[in-house]
Amino acid sequence: MQFKSIGTIGAGAPVQAVAAHAVRAGHPVLLSNSRGPDTLRDTVAAIGPGASAVEFEEAVTADLVLLAVPFKAVPDVGRRLDDWTGRVVVDMTNQFAAYNPHRGFADVSPLTGSEWVAEQLPGVTLIKAFNAMFADYMAADPRHSEGAQAVFLAGDDEPAKSAFKRTISGLGFAPIDLGALREGGALMQLQGPLSGKHFLFQG
Repeated sequence: MQFKSIGTIGAGAPVQAVAAHAVRAGHPVLLSNSRGPDTLRDTVAAIGPGASAVEFEEAVTADLVLLAVPFKAVPDVGRRLDDWTGRVVVDMTNQFAAYNPHRGFADVSPLTGSEWVAEQLPGVTLIKAFNAMFADYMAADPRHSEGAQAVFLAGDDEPAKSAFKRTISGLGFAPIDLGALREGGALMQLQGPLSGKHFLFQG
């Protein structure tokens, strides 16, 4: 398994940060949002060559799809496809009960946030990553003299995780695999012990 193209559902600051690193590493990036490609012209120009604005239907054909929408919008995203089987999606969401401003915790227990997200996208292969750090940290060069910016991840599909780790290593990040979606996701999700934590990996 190899991820070349990267699609996005949502195009906020966290996605833009990852997209900028991706295009510099040679990945074509297909950005989409709820308002249509015309609203992403300035974003695409800022990210640079290799980025393009597309409709949702094209973005989800990419090898790897970044999901970065308000938590409560995830069911609406899920309903846009009847079957998500074969698609690898990176859950970048956080469990805020309200959006803009971010506040409150959307409790979906006994599920973790990512388990709940996976249920909204039937058949999906889900990886939890890029939610624990602020966009400014993600946008900066992940290669530091003291080490590489750590990216925590979790998921239940080992081949997909291996391919994802190779991909983000190529962007300069240091992937830290926290294991299965339930256990690892609980560590990273909002209010989890790794939420909002930023580490450099010295290795």
